[in-house]
Amino acid sequence: MPRITYEGTAYECGAGETVLDCLTAWGIDIPSSCRSGVCQSCLMRAPGGGVPQAAQAGLKPTLVAQGYFKACSCTPTEDLSVALPDAAGLRLAAEVVSIEPLNPDIVAVRLRPARPLDYRAGQFIRLFRDAQQSRCYSLASVPQLEDVLEIHVRQVPGGQVSSWVHQELRAGDSVQIADSAGQCFYVPGQPEQPLLLLGTGSGLAPLYGIVRDALHQGHRGPVWLYHGSPTPAGFYRAAELRALTQTHPNFRYVPCLSEGDTPAGLRRGTVLEAALADQTDFTSWRVFLCGHPDMVSQGKLQIFLAGAASAEIHADPFLPSVSPAAAPA
Repeated sequence: MPRITYEGTAYECGAGETVLDCLTAWGIDIPSSCRSGVCQSCLMRAPGGGVPQAAQAGLKPTLVAQGYFKACSCTPTEDLSVALPDAAGLRLAAEVVSIEPLNPDIVAVRLRPARPLDYRAGQFIRLFRDAQQSRCYSLASVPQLEDVLEIHVRQVPGGQVSSWVHQELRAGDSVQIADSAGQCFYVPGQPEQPLLLLGTGSGLAPLYGIVRDALHQGHRGPVWLYHGSPTPAGFYRAAELRALTQTHPNFRYVPCLSEGDTPAGLRRGTVLEAALADQTDFTSWRVFLCGHPDMVSQGKLQIFLAGAASAEIHADPFLPSVSPAAAPA
């Protein structure tokens, strides 16, 4: 069995066990969140090399060159010496510019980083509460339209980072963030291609950025955005999105109410039900799915069965945080 050396001590790693599972099983507290290779909260370094290629998939070349890898995706086949990342190399100071309530559960946090951040609308950044606690939040801002970063933070019952944001964080505070990551963003080059965007709750955040980015870059094909909520109070940025439908005739905004009576202006049903009712064939469409993991999972399957190519389906499930010893969500 391979041995994982961390801070001078070697630990046996079981067959098929990841570096994260190995170290946490030995009682070592390694920062982590999604445990599925998406959020990059568990980044570590292997200064001596030997990292399986799969553990570095999706990382920026500059990080790969320095030996960084995702501990939750790293199943070693040989002995490996690892370390936590250099905080100074990965983290960036940012000032809280404002905190705006968007609905009873979600606030928009605007951040001004100490240096310009190279990102694409729809990607995510990691917000640190302290050395061990952090969460990833998608970017609703568009770099060509705003000079600050905007994230939407939903209050999660018992969520340590979201509770800190909602109850303690204030404009003027200094925080630390990690560089942008993620593959859920608009890529120009096919301006006539239809776009489908499905989001629930704060899953609107990346879609709000992607839609405005696509329209700003002159996308001419149909753009359909479906946002879902169980209550009317859950909808936000509705006025801004409806304004976009007035200035861009190719854009459609469809708020979907999944429970209770349906007031005027709202669509009854889930976002997936509404989208499949409006369109039966998604061949040649580009698709973005963000929000509740069940919706994302079902959406990927149903939209694929309706004709969309798997390479054209971009998904960003909002996975719940887990403790280091907990099973993946």
